[in-house]
Amino acid sequence: MGQIELKDIRKSFGGVEVIKGIDLQIDEGELVIFVGPSGCGKSTLLRLISGLVEASDGQIIIDGDDVTGKPPAERELSMVFQSYALYPHKSVRENMGFALTVAGMPKSDITAKVDAAAATLKLEDYLDRKPKALSGGQRQRVAIGRAIVREPRAFLFDEPLSNLDAALRVEMRLEIARLHQKLGATMVYVTHDQVEAMTLADKIVVLQAGQIEQIGSPLDLYRHPGNLFVAQFIGSPKMNVVDCTGTGTSVTFGNDNTSDIARNAEGATKMGVRPEHMALCPEKDGILVGQIDVMEHLGSDSFAYVNVTDVGLFTVRIVGHSDAVVGDVVGLTFGSENVHLFDAAEKTIPA
Repeated sequence: MGQIELKDIRKSFGGVEVIKGIDLQIDEGELVIFVGPSGCGKSTLLRLISGLVEASDGQIIIDGDDVTGKPPAERELSMVFQSYALYPHKSVRENMGFALTVAGMPKSDITAKVDAAAATLKLEDYLDRKPKALSGGQRQRVAIGRAIVREPRAFLFDEPLSNLDAALRVEMRLEIARLHQKLGATMVYVTHDQVEAMTLADKIVVLQAGQIEQIGSPLDLYRHPGNLFVAQFIGSPKMNVVDCTGTGTSVTFGNDNTSDIARNAEGATKMGVRPEHMALCPEKDGILVGQIDVMEHLGSDSFAYVNVTDVGLFTVRIVGHSDAVVGDVVGLTFGSENVHLFDAAEKTIPA
């Protein structure tokens, strides 16, 4: 249970089309994440699946059942929002079981379901507390527990971690990953944080301006982005991209330096290399030469920001500590296997 299929889904508000004909299949048991910049339509698409927003055109099919015109209550989905939306006067147990109480389920069955969900989420010791006595992470777990007890066809998460601080986001990310492994349920998850997407997803759907740019596994999108937008959106820090002119197997940069990258470069107008695939080297050995503008030391990693005149600013990730300092003139080197080339239409040029 939990297969979701979208067929040419469109949504307009007034005269503005915000979802522009999306076709997507989410298989049973998958954790699929919608990512993209603000305003790309990812939350609207989630609300279309849930029924909170009515589609202007197209079909939404869940487990073979066309639910396009059905209200949210008849779609058998559970949604977890950015806001916890807990009843402040009710205990954790009462909050988690409230939907079942309204549905008229016997009290003994409600107790069993709430206890099982609490055990899954490690909330057994908090069942008699009110929400004000809980941390942000615990409140979000209660909201997830409220969704679990309903045993839905699929779970829909709308940026559930964005209200938490950095440490709690990491903790809750692990909780959601464990929950998905334990339940084996279909989950559709919206986030603007591509780190969440990379660490949690079975499949990522990258959206821009109401359309799908690319669908794939996290590593597939990282290694084989289909265009410049996906290349720069996936990966942290983002890919270095500079203008170039590609001819044969060589690229020429804005400072007239030419590098033979031993692969097809014909028609390339931009070259991209990820920070972790670049390295500092002596000036004489560099493909490009620049000056360090800024150094960041994070303990596990260091980041050098190297300005190459007439080419651009490059971020270089260095594992561990680096003795390089601001003002050093350094060479930049990278392997041809890690080069991404893009044509005038910003599409990836195959290697």
